[in-house]
Amino acid sequence: MKFLFSLIVSCLFFSGFYSCTKVEGPGGAATIRGRIMKTEVNGVGTEYFSNAADEDVYLIYGSEGSFYDDDIKTSYDGSFEFNYLEEGDYQLFVYSENDNPASNNYGEDTALVQSLVIQDKKQIVDLGAIIIE
Repeated sequence: MKFLFSLIVSCLFFSGFYSCTKVEGPGGAATIRGRIMKTEVNGVGTEYFSNAADEDVYLIYGSEGSFYDDDIKTSYDGSFEFNYLEEGDYQLFVYSENDNPASNNYGEDTALVQSLVIQDKKQIVDLGAIIIE
């Protein structure tokens, strides 16, 4: 009887220990941030970059997902920030509209995907500027 009790307690202890494994996603102290810039053309045909305000930025937890787990809108200056993330693999993507009339995909949105890894609990991953059309 004593052996059976010890076995049950051991099983509960080890199952509780292994169920606490952290995976990608919320609950940590890491940050992913960046800025979305948009390609613009002025009246004389000169191309320039502007802040892409109110753009959707999507984040996939892990490296094998195809549907996003979190999203955020960019600020007035095109900046975005995903906070409180665990260590692990992530995929960040934004949509860019193809506005080249000579292209076969004119007017269609293309996803710009960037894979990244958070390796430290309090790491800040700064992606810099991501250019969309």
